[in-house]
Amino acid sequence: MATLTSSYLPPTKATIPKSISPKTPFTTLLSFSSTKPSFTRSISSKSPTKKPITITQCSTTPLHHRSSYIPNKISDPNYIRIFDTTLRDGEQSPGASMTPKQKLEIARQLARLGVDIIEAGFPAASNADLEAVKTIAMEVGNAVDEDGYVPVICGLSRCNKGDIDAAWEAVKYAKRPRIHTFIATSEIHMEHKLNKTREEVVKIATSMVSYARSLGCQDVEFSPEDAGRSDREFLYQILGEVIKAGATTLNIPDTVGYTVPNEFGKLIADIKANTPGIENVIISTHCQNDLGLSTANTVAGACAGARQLEVTINGIGERAGNASLEEVVMTIKCRGQSLGGLYTGIRTEHIVKASKMVAEYSGLLVQPHKAIVGANAFKHESGIHQHGMLKHKGTYEIISPEDIGLQRADESGLVLGKLSGRHALQKRLEQLGYFFEGKELDDIFWRFKSVAEKKKHVLDEDIEALVVDELFQPDSIWSLGDLQVTCGTLGLSTATVKLIDADGMEHVACSVGTGPVDSAYKAVDMIVKVPVTLLEYSLTGVTEGIDAIATTRVLIRGENGFSSTQATGEKIRRTFSGSGSEMDIVVSSVRAYISALNKMLAYKSKPDHKIPENSHVSASDAVPAVSA
Repeated sequence: MATLTSSYLPPTKATIPKSISPKTPFTTLLSFSSTKPSFTRSISSKSPTKKPITITQCSTTPLHHRSSYIPNKISDPNYIRIFDTTLRDGEQSPGASMTPKQKLEIARQLARLGVDIIEAGFPAASNADLEAVKTIAMEVGNAVDEDGYVPVICGLSRCNKGDIDAAWEAVKYAKRPRIHTFIATSEIHMEHKLNKTREEVVKIATSMVSYARSLGCQDVEFSPEDAGRSDREFLYQILGEVIKAGATTLNIPDTVGYTVPNEFGKLIADIKANTPGIENVIISTHCQNDLGLSTANTVAGACAGARQLEVTINGIGERAGNASLEEVVMTIKCRGQSLGGLYTGIRTEHIVKASKMVAEYSGLLVQPHKAIVGANAFKHESGIHQHGMLKHKGTYEIISPEDIGLQRADESGLVLGKLSGRHALQKRLEQLGYFFEGKELDDIFWRFKSVAEKKKHVLDEDIEALVVDELFQPDSIWSLGDLQVTCGTLGLSTATVKLIDADGMEHVACSVGTGPVDSAYKAVDMIVKVPVTLLEYSLTGVTEGIDAIATTRVLIRGENGFSSTQATGEKIRRTFSGSGSEMDIVVSSVRAYISALNKMLAYKSKPDHKIPENSHVSASDAVPAVSA
């Protein structure tokens, strides 16, 4: 295949603005008096006529237009493409299994966020994965907005025809489809995992990139897995060969999170300087977080010339996770001028909702002190800090909460309670970023009224908990009808549970246990008749006070038949998370348990997709769908 040509030019010194380094003393002030915070430098000078220099950063509106999409070229050398792999690498986190409906909802939110590329999954893993990626390609991959934006939909594949065929079958329905294929290039992987020589690996990589292009895919990404520990000269060789074969993006993964920022930045710079044909492709990064350096390494890669950054919402992913989208994007947004004028097309006001959606669907909670989206990210408890915040928010906040979509104050003075109507609830939901109508709004409204009867004022956190519990749940195979428990110090706890199946039939069971939750769970088990092990159970209050809504989260593992086969042939037992919210903690607990059961049963009902025989790498030699 002919080598692709491009007019792509890397950033030059002329494109990087000189830093402001006044010789006279200066003071930095941060103003949040408007929706566009600005940094103002007041420079002391003998000349009283000099005006302050104002630099606008972290604004709620982008300073640049999104660069038009050409697979192997970016017209503006300072534009950074954001490649989100939450639905692929993120879902590989233990317990993070998501239903096809949940994946579609997350993909829609990623599109609202404005990510350039959505890696929607690993289609060859199973029929369910292939169908989920196909649905995303058909719906999200064809939803062009008024500005002409539509995300690229990408499917991951190993370097074999079966995987590539499955990936193309899934993504070809998108307006902008991409195949992402990978093979390991480090000595330890080639020797102990692939059992291949360098020459064999190069041949497989080039032939499979060519094969992907021959299917009609004009956008092919190639990753040399474990590039961070690969021999440099071999990297230059294999990358040069796949460019000739038709690759349009070269992704450089630090697969095991081994490098430090200056090493990873130099790796990108060396690849850019020594790979034949590199001017005809986009360089990408994919940094794991094993040493806690994924965000720093990703930013270092961008400064060294990478123009696509692979990230996940909340940083979820294999082992210690990936570079966090919110951290990388906000670093570029706030410090872009210091990084040579870099910018992205991300609509940052949608970050908080994306973070909450991924946390709920994956069951992976965000730690309170997580940068950008943690519960404590904009809280100030120290007296000194509070004093500064009261005087000027810029003393301890470099980012406005509104910039990431964190809305708490209701300027209209709207207070929701038991007398509030459907319209008032709908207005508040819209202010929080949720747009519902019809049956969905009715379902939320009746749950809201139920809480309002027991609680004087329904807070934003209560509303969001109800939204998650009512609408962000897997398709119902079982739903809770009624629950009655008796417990205390005078005897064994007992629970009577009524569940409703998918056909509307009612099933009732009664059980005893060591407590109300234990007895209720045993009653549910008697009805569902699917043995599971409860691995994790947690319960938290959504707000302060004795009348707070309780949110329960559980993690379960099926005992019979709930396993998945990795590409190596190894079988692993899958785990499934669930959440539930209610003012009664036992009802909340049962809702969470049923949610996890529904997710598990939905997974079991989808047959595995038979992967075609690999004509280049035997099944025993192939690499699993890990963090390429």
